[in-house]
Amino acid sequence: MVADPEEFDMNDLAQLPAEIDDHLAIFCMATYGEGDPTDNAAEFYQMLIDQELDLSNLNFCVFALGNKTYEHYNATGRYVNKRLIELGAKCIHPMGEGDDDANMEDDFITWKDEMWPKVCEFFGLDATGQDINMRQYSLTELTNPDPNKTFTGEITRLKSHLPDKQRPPFDAKNPFMSRVLVNRELHKGGGRNCLHIELDITDSKIRYDAGDHVAVYSCNNPELVEGLCSMLGKDPDTVFMLTNLDEFSSKRSPFPCPCSYRTALSHYVDITSPPRTHVLKEFIQYASDEKDREQLVLMTSTTDEGRAAYQEWVVKSARTVSHVLEDLPSCRPPLDYLCELLPRLQARYYSISSSPKEHPSSVHVTAVVLQYETLTKRINKGVATNWLMARQPTQDQQYTVPIFVRKSQFRLPIKSEVPVVMIGPGTGIAPFRGFLQERDVAFKRGMFSPRLTYCNISY
Repeated sequence: MVADPEEFDMNDLAQLPAEIDDHLAIFCMATYGEGDPTDNAAEFYQMLIDQELDLSNLNFCVFALGNKTYEHYNATGRYVNKRLIELGAKCIHPMGEGDDDANMEDDFITWKDEMWPKVCEFFGLDATGQDINMRQYSLTELTNPDPNKTFTGEITRLKSHLPDKQRPPFDAKNPFMSRVLVNRELHKGGGRNCLHIELDITDSKIRYDAGDHVAVYSCNNPELVEGLCSMLGKDPDTVFMLTNLDEFSSKRSPFPCPCSYRTALSHYVDITSPPRTHVLKEFIQYASDEKDREQLVLMTSTTDEGRAAYQEWVVKSARTVSHVLEDLPSCRPPLDYLCELLPRLQARYYSISSSPKEHPSSVHVTAVVLQYETLTKRINKGVATNWLMARQPTQDQQYTVPIFVRKSQFRLPIKSEVPVVMIGPGTGIAPFRGFLQERDVAFKRGMFSPRLTYCNISY
């Protein structure tokens, strides 16, 4: 089994060997922030710290995901691997490490190709099998869908975005629909936009500290959604379902279903990131032109030439899935399969640029709007910042944004008299604005709070 901490009761790990003789638990553990586990792994991670489980009969492997530019590179995966061994579990293959600053997918493929022969040897299996393309979900298109049972962008529960359905606590699975109070452009002229946004958290029971992050669920550009549907010959308003072929799986569908193709591509599917090699590999069977097929085969190979071709043609050229299909015109995979293959559209995290001591009922965001020209002369736009920029409240038009707050370890010293030097070397002033507000409040209360801020500002 592949163990997802969010889908399984990890306390059952000790019972797994008794239930499945030839078992293998594979943990893919990502690290973020100051060496912290991701939200869906936090409970499992804490359980490993707190409990002394007997895992002497558990077989496992770990692949850690991180970024070498951060101080605590792959700290979560390394701890999980070490702790499982301490609890008696048997590591079938050495832990793999993926570096997102290089090519994490290549790191995983290299580790996987070395891991499976070891696994087969351990279980006495033949390791000479061939790759088989198998779909995980079956498609059903609904002719008369019930609007009351059709998702329109909710993260989990139907109609959870409606005001009368909002219930705390608010988190990644239950975001708060925050009203946009202020959306102001900070740059007067120049070649780029920078936004100051204030989000209302009144009556939400959301609490935050200066230095925390606010997560925003945004939507893909409607023009990109329409273009992809048109290219693949689908009516964007057709309602469909993807149902897991494994009836015992706890994950019934890759995202909330049923929904329309428009909803799936707008709210649930990442259509703007460069597609990974495993996605391109699935495209091969749908390319009717020999040259298009050869290009896909090359880019999905594990040779140095293939990796270089993928980096140059996809990554460096910042091609999205739409760009790939535009430039390989004979390749037309089914849209529902594309929805299955592509990753989920993730929340975007922003450093909160306010202090609750000065703004207890609102969260502030300071963000540069991403837009750039690619090597193919296309214009790519950041998903969330461009979506937020369009949400300009007026007297006649109000907007809401799905948000939740993620705690951070980035904090001011507890004692306000401790001097602080804040340096933003081109990485943004957002969290320091919140810290400055904290110190201003302390100063107004008669506390001496020396601070000095350096930042790199573009004009």
